[in-house]
Order: sequence, then structure tokens, then C-alpha cells
Amino acid sequence: MDWLPENHLVFILLDLAAELNLGEIKAYLRQKDPRGEKAYDKRMMVMLLLDAYCVALPGERKIEKACWEHANIDVFTINQQPDHSRISDFWRRHLDALAGLFVQVLRLSQKAGLASMGRVELDGIKIRANASKHKAMSY
Repeated sequence: MDWLPENHLVFILLDLAAELNLGEIKAYLRQKDPRGEKAYDKRMMVMLLLDAYCVALPGERKIEKACWEHANIDVFTINQQPDHSRISDFWRRHLDALAGLFVQVLRLSQKAGLASMGRVELDGIKIRANASKHKAMSY
């Protein structure tokens, strides 16, 4: 923690993580058979995915590599390096719960003055163009 500046993203995410409601993820983990492989801490996995989304780190393999290489991720992973398949499994299993958590993060960020909410609309108009789709393609 001493290596990072005081206003680093990790510290903002740590503050946000303390406020998140992980009830859906906890309920799922209570239903699992306890004799299986020990799960990584759910809050740590959520923090890992939040950090990856914030810095636009696509893909589980790149997230796994960042766990080994980036000191800022060590702040919340506490020297644990989840495998890319474990990150992918966690993401797939808890996709609906994570969607709710991202909404919680946005609301908490708005309350803290870190983000502003607005309306975004995309236009889907198709315009006829003077171009051949066969000439523009390459195989």
C-alpha cells in the first residue's frame, strides 16, 4: 500500500467494496457442497473484476497475469493469484449478481461525487451508401 499514491483507484475500490451487498453471491456459496475445492474470498474476486473493468483489462488470462505483475492488485488479492479458469467460472456463475453490484458501484460513486448519471441513447439508423459490400470484404 505504501507504493501507491493516496488517490489511487484501488483505495477508491476498497472503500466501495465495504459498502457492497454480496448477499446473492453468499447465498449461492452456501448452497454448494462444502467438500469441494475452497473458494477464493468472494469480496476479493469482486474487487478483482471491478478493477479489471475500471482499467479496461479484457479477458480472464490478462486478469490472471495482472495478479502476478501489478502491485496495486496485491492490495486486495493479498498475494493470491486466482487461475484464469477460476476467474471465468466466478464471472459466469455470478453474472446476474455482478450486474447488480455494478449498479451499486455506480450509485455509490454518484453519491461520493465520483461519477454523474445521465441518459445515453444510441441511434440505429441505417443509411444507404454508395459502396459494394463485396469489394470491401477480405477473406
